[in-house]
Amino acid sequence: MKLLFVADPLESFKTYKDTTFAMMREAQRRGHVLSACEPKDIRWQRGERVTAFVRDITLTGQAVDWFSSAQQKPNERPVALSDFDAVLMRKDPPFDAEFFYTTHLLEQAEREGARVFNKPHSLRDHPEKLAILEWPQFIGPTLVTRDAQDIKRFHAEHRDIILKPLDGMGGMGIFRVKEDGLNLGSIIETLNHEGAQTVMVQKFLPAIAQGDKRILVIGGQPVPYCLARIPQGGEVRGNLAAGGKGVAQALSERDREIAEAIGPVLYQRGLLLMGLDVIGDSLTEINVTSPTCFQEITDQTGFDVAAMFVDALEATGV
Repeated sequence: MKLLFVADPLESFKTYKDTTFAMMREAQRRGHVLSACEPKDIRWQRGERVTAFVRDITLTGQAVDWFSSAQQKPNERPVALSDFDAVLMRKDPPFDAEFFYTTHLLEQAEREGARVFNKPHSLRDHPEKLAILEWPQFIGPTLVTRDAQDIKRFHAEHRDIILKPLDGMGGMGIFRVKEDGLNLGSIIETLNHEGAQTVMVQKFLPAIAQGDKRILVIGGQPVPYCLARIPQGGEVRGNLAAGGKGVAQALSERDREIAEAIGPVLYQRGLLLMGLDVIGDSLTEINVTSPTCFQEITDQTGFDVAAMFVDALEATGV
């Protein structure tokens, strides 16, 4: 297969932990042909198909110069996206306006015959914080609002809460307010900008001490191991980007219950890969843009997550 990865700049990859790199490595091992571009390289013009300026790459197996490219100039090789067997959208969040526009270009490419994973329409329809609202039976007490008084009432009821912006990533912008309510007003002002921005508020879950579990679901089926991202040094956030320690562990019965309820539904909507975040027994987020943790799970358990992903990709019939 000819595969196009739409991703962040290749030069920014930390290959020892990067999930997109793990996908590329397994795909190349099986003989698939790799190309890459950034969202900024995608264009459309009337009378033409959606096209990207791509780099055709080969992985070298080296730690530093980890890929070689047949192209020397950024606009040397324009290729229609529908000429690839599969286009893998792996651009990291935030899901900003440019990410949104890119999904529309990718959707036009689909109309021209491209196969895009995850499906652009479903990327837009499942924002990572708000997608959990469809499964209230799996989530803890949660409020989504712009209203400062709503947040204060929620705090008065639950005493210990987490506040976070809807467009954050890697644990950015997350605050905990305990029973004393210290700085609650200031935090609300910081996050909701006088009612201009929506905030998610959740009851604090003490089980975060055992980790914020990332459960990967591929082709509608859960990977049998998750990565528990455990807060370190007094942090409330378990995110690896915020210094959390990743510990792989087998799925619990509750983990599997959540994954098996959500996974097949979202797979039918075109989400080949997703990452469910679970604290204790409660679902907190559904990550669909560029879920990670492949290498951490594989390194600690021996279960080849990238192989499971490429198996699922090949099974789509691309």
